[in-house]
Amino acid sequence: MHGVPATRRRRLDRRLLRESRAARAQLLLAGALGVAMALTVVAQAALLAHVIASAAVHHTALERLTGALVALAGVIMARALLAGAFESSGRIGATRVMSELRGRLAEQLLVRAPIGRAADRTGELAAAAVQGVDALEAYFAGYLPQLVLAAAVPGAILVWVLGIDAIAAGLLALTIPLLIVFMILVGKGAQARARARWWALALLSGHFLDVVRGLPTLRAFRRETAQAQTLERVGEHYRAETMGTLRIAFLSALVLELCAMVGTALVAVTIGLQLDGGHLGLQAGLTVLLLAPELYGPLRAIGQQFHASTDGMAAAERIFAVLDAPAALAAPERLLAPGAVNATGTATVGGISVAVSSPAATPDAREPESAPDPASEPLRFEGVSFVYPDRPELVLHGLDLELHPGRATALVGATGAGKSTVAALALRLADPTAGRVSCDGRDLREIAPEAWRARVAWVPQRTRLFAGALAENIALAAPRAPRARILAAAHDAGLDELLARLPDGLDTRVGEGGRGLSAGQAQRVGLARAFLSGASLVVLDEPTAHLDADTAAAVGAAIERLAAGRTMLLITHDARLARIAETVVTLAAGRVAETPVRALA
Repeated sequence: MHGVPATRRRRLDRRLLRESRAARAQLLLAGALGVAMALTVVAQAALLAHVIASAAVHHTALERLTGALVALAGVIMARALLAGAFESSGRIGATRVMSELRGRLAEQLLVRAPIGRAADRTGELAAAAVQGVDALEAYFAGYLPQLVLAAAVPGAILVWVLGIDAIAAGLLALTIPLLIVFMILVGKGAQARARARWWALALLSGHFLDVVRGLPTLRAFRRETAQAQTLERVGEHYRAETMGTLRIAFLSALVLELCAMVGTALVAVTIGLQLDGGHLGLQAGLTVLLLAPELYGPLRAIGQQFHASTDGMAAAERIFAVLDAPAALAAPERLLAPGAVNATGTATVGGISVAVSSPAATPDAREPESAPDPASEPLRFEGVSFVYPDRPELVLHGLDLELHPGRATALVGATGAGKSTVAALALRLADPTAGRVSCDGRDLREIAPEAWRARVAWVPQRTRLFAGALAENIALAAPRAPRARILAAAHDAGLDELLARLPDGLDTRVGEGGRGLSAGQAQRVGLARAFLSGASLVVLDEPTAHLDADTAAAVGAAIERLAAGRTMLLITHDARLARIAETVVTLAAGRVAETPVRALA
């Protein structure tokens, strides 16, 4: 793996500084505290040198040094308090930045563009959201504040030493650039290893999650041992990268300590010669000797913080890639290759010419106003084309479709015809590459996704149950719904028999760590969510695809009850289920293959 190039590192630094606005007050406070700490460092050395010189050379009585000793104790205490406040301020600021980043990452993945994450490795995204954001704490709490100390402390010391001994000040000033050069040279290697280590962790996380999800299949085909060996190899790769990173960190510490030691030794020899020749007083010499190690301390610390922050920098690339992904993943200017859109406003995708909408005509606004009601106004697909980022060919091509308010429309067709993509566009989980989806004449891209989705309910092929009570799972879209409404929704979805068998009824825990439900029971929970939501538009994507005939018939009866008075888009291969709809549309190769006709009874 290659390291982060210098230009990319600078871009990441600038981006992370912009992200730190949420904690700007804490970081500014840390800077002020750092300057105050620099002053206490100089004051402590000067007072300590004064006390030692007065006692050793001038034989000053202890009672006459009481004031100096009290001042020294006060400075030491102030330095300790400032150091604690400095670290706490940095950590508070880092916590705020990390919380905001994690919230934005969750919003991007869950709200703005969930369909676009289907192609990503979920384990890698989980690593970015958890370990990746956590790794940035070292950057915001350690590296950034330490930069202030690395500038303030050496500057204050050099100014003070210059007033005492110009030769020692010159030596200290010469050794600082050498130390920085070594830090840069070692840091480049550290960046490369840290980035390799991060990708090894992402690979391990993603592969482990895939294995856990596929355990039943792996056992059925007797491949669990092979996957265990693969995980062992991936884990060993991660261990090797981690040890390589630690080796560079230890090497860096050795180099920095060696440079600091040589610089301090040179200053000590110079001070010793001047003391022997009578060109420098003991108090002045002691002050310089005490300040020399203090000058290198912040520089060594910033090297350590740099190594601690390299994991965060590697993770930041992945985090920002997710945050910068467009909310409308199919937006033409963002999906098509640069230069693909020609002067006539068309682009060629998969050998097909597509008319591309201009950004001005289809803004991606986030207006707080309410969305139009699909129960009273038709939902229209007008010349809609769509292409996924990882596929060269169009999934939909010039699709024209209208969902009539208060009526059910069944969308049928072969696998890959684009039915699920139509559902995603209706749910505003993606936006068209060309054309538009509108309701009451308004392009859905002009409507805040949250406002539109409040009008829509979705029942997927496999309903996901979350750890918690059955009532909580049903009330997912309406968490404050009264108990009576939840019970009524369960009744409408055909869950009466299940509730009678459950030990605690609606309070029975289901999902992870709870009672397992069959596929048919889970689908009924999904339908109960739709009943409870009161949504005007219901989108069902193959709701009976994985059910036996009897269960599918029972679920179909619940869907028929759900369709009453609602606008419904029903995607199915089941001809019996399609008969629920007033209109049936056949989709083939992303186009309407047949004119919508009345479904046969």
